[in-house]
Amino acid sequence: MVGKNCFAIASDRRLGVQLQTIATDFQRISKIHDRVFLGLSGLATDAQTLYQRLVFRHKLYQLREERDMKPETFANLVSALLYEKRFGPYFCQPVIAGLGDEDKPFICTMDSIGAKELAKDFVVAGTASEFLYGACESMFKEDMEPEELFETVSQALLSSVDRDCLSGWGGHVYVVTPTEVKERILKGRMD
Repeated sequence: MVGKNCFAIASDRRLGVQLQTIATDFQRISKIHDRVFLGLSGLATDAQTLYQRLVFRHKLYQLREERDMKPETFANLVSALLYEKRFGPYFCQPVIAGLGDEDKPFICTMDSIGAKELAKDFVVAGTASEFLYGACESMFKEDMEPEELFETVSQALLSSVDRDCLSGWGGHVYVVTPTEVKERILKGRMD
């Protein structure tokens, strides 16, 4: 979800196989660099493999260009990498969030073969996405400050995962501004 020159990216902490919970502290959000974050929902092994390939490609870009990727460029990289494997896709739905030129927030999500969905307000992915759409649509306001954005994202996430038995066990929220990255762990009902 985007705010005024900032963005927040959040996920639940449950790792499961169908209805069986394997772990309650699973990390789905990864920092690519200080201004770009990647969230990967879906099959955990595919998410880890995709993340490793993306980090490798980003490091090659850094060596060649001597700078970090812009969020738009990183989204194109993710899309191309997913489309490359379209006949045997990674079972992941990436969410990319970052601060671009002039600290303008950028967010997008993709399906498992790299078709991008760009948005100006919020994007969702995963098993609770239907519930997240409703919560985010009702709570989103334009130009939120970082603290208000954190509260909005946290409430939307927790209220949505409470309605989905395949999600939950709290949340993990990053709020990114041009000057800092705040990471917070949310406690769920079961914690």
